[in-house]
Amino acid sequence: MNTLLLAWRYLWSRPLGALLNLLLLSLGLASITFLLLVGAQLSKAFDRDLAGIDVVVGAKGSPMQLILAGVLHIDVPPGNVPLKAVQALAKNPLVAQTIPISLGDNFAGYRIVGTSHAYIDHYEAKLAQGRVWDAPMQVVLGATTARKLGATLGQTFVGSHGLGAGGHLHGDNPYTVVGILAPSGSVLDRLILTDTASVWKVHEDYTAVDDEDRAVMEEEREITMALVQYKTPMAALSFPRYVNTSTEMQAAAPALEISRLLHMLGLGTDVLRAFAGVLLLTAGLSVFIALWSAVRERRADLALLRMLGAPPRRVAALLLSEALWLGLLAAVLGLLLGQGFAALLAWLLALDNSLLIGGLVWPVELWVVPVLALGVSLLSALLPTFAAYRVSVLELLQSR
Repeated sequence: MNTLLLAWRYLWSRPLGALLNLLLLSLGLASITFLLLVGAQLSKAFDRDLAGIDVVVGAKGSPMQLILAGVLHIDVPPGNVPLKAVQALAKNPLVAQTIPISLGDNFAGYRIVGTSHAYIDHYEAKLAQGRVWDAPMQVVLGATTARKLGATLGQTFVGSHGLGAGGHLHGDNPYTVVGILAPSGSVLDRLILTDTASVWKVHEDYTAVDDEDRAVMEEEREITMALVQYKTPMAALSFPRYVNTSTEMQAAAPALEISRLLHMLGLGTDVLRAFAGVLLLTAGLSVFIALWSAVRERRADLALLRMLGAPPRRVAALLLSEALWLGLLAAVLGLLLGQGFAALLAWLLALDNSLLIGGLVWPVELWVVPVLALGVSLLSALLPTFAAYRVSVLELLQSR
């Protein structure tokens, strides 16, 4: 303990140098922490929300946009598709299940999703309160949505047109909250779920002129997309090609599109990773120079310690402890900065509680940060420590 206390005092005997080394190390570690956090949370979100969805069928356009809009709910869909066309696909012998998704409205920025009970069952979500809908204009709120809106069972609200707040209000068709889901960690947490018929009713009541016009709309009903599960993995070879070439819809494979997305993101992360590596290398050199200089500056102190009976290993432990203190401080500061950067990104991009959690989380990969911090610090201290260990008391006194 005396060695650690003395090392702490030696570290801050040169405050400007210590702060510079701490800053360099912390910035490099913060960059690595940020990359690890974002990568781990994105992978977890993709694995969680895409699980069990083999293909998404929707309007022709960007396949990635279809996945981001219909599965992750962070983009706008390319358009709608005829209900009859999706019903025909559901009868395909390669299809085990289709889950309809109808978008178009929101409440306070939270998407109102017209779907079926199968959507809740797919993510194995459980009810915390109430029940699921059994008629149009009844909704079940995700856990995050209910918490942030302060919603309760029996509460009514009016949706607004569009997927972002500020659109036209559908005042003639209020929704009633009949259920609230327990937190599932899935995309359902931030959605408002209702029957597909609710979406049709809201928009048909708003645009229909008379009964004849309403009958035409019912005949031409659309949904935004369908989430499809295959009966057999072999369907992946033929089903998407059939949809893309034989229908007016497109089939997008989530695994393929997310791989493309991660590849594009990887170009940016490579640059940031290289930047973090340069910072750590610079910090390591700075720590080495500081400790090497410390050995020269403290020759009198080292001589006194040796004269008082301190063995060479005690002198070496003193320098290693100083590097250890620096590594520990940098690890803590780097982790806090990295967590802060990730939370800031989640807030700026409105990804809180969706792709990025935005709070303090600790994936297993994050243990590499303190290990790296201590490794860089101790490695930088090896040569100065060895030099201090090898110097004799007589040489120290003569230099004095």
